Amino acid sequence: MRLAAILAIASLTATYAEAQSDPWAALRFLEGRWEGTAQGQPGKGVCSRKYGFELGGRFLSAQNRSVYEPKAPGQKSEIHEDFGMFSYDNTLKKIVLNSVSEDQRSIDFVSTRIEDIEPGWRAKEAYRIVSPDEFIETFYLAAPGKDFEVYSETHLKRVR
Repeated sequence: MRLAAILAIASLTATYAEAQSDPWAALRFLEGRWEGTAQGQPGKGVCSRKYGFELGGRFLSAQNRSVYEPKAPGQKSEIHEDFGMFSYDNTLKKIVLNSVSEDQRSIDFVSTRIEDIEPGWRAKEAYRIVSPDEFIETFYLAAPGKDFEVYSETHLKRVR
């Protein structure tokens, strides 16, 4: 029993040390290609993602394409595409807009502003890590003066 406790403490210490020496440790699992399903206000759909480190590892790029089923016969599928860049802020000593849970199994990103939408709107993406090859992303929107509401939830699995 004592040996198990010592091993558990050693494992936690190693995880903490890695996070301290590598500011990207909590997000490295994202690197690669992902496919999954989405559902929410736009309806049900399928999605694909690609995450990769850019410019010598200074940025983590995120390319997303989600295609939602038509809501009624004769309507077109709704397609959403976006491209994002996460960066490490050397002054703040953290990934910009990032709040990582202590267990490092969930990560939240909250916008400071949104381009191409009226002022006052806010967005949040929450990542819940299921396993090294699976995560769930929940995307929230908040109208000016309102609380966040779920816009969509996407379940992604790594594509090998």
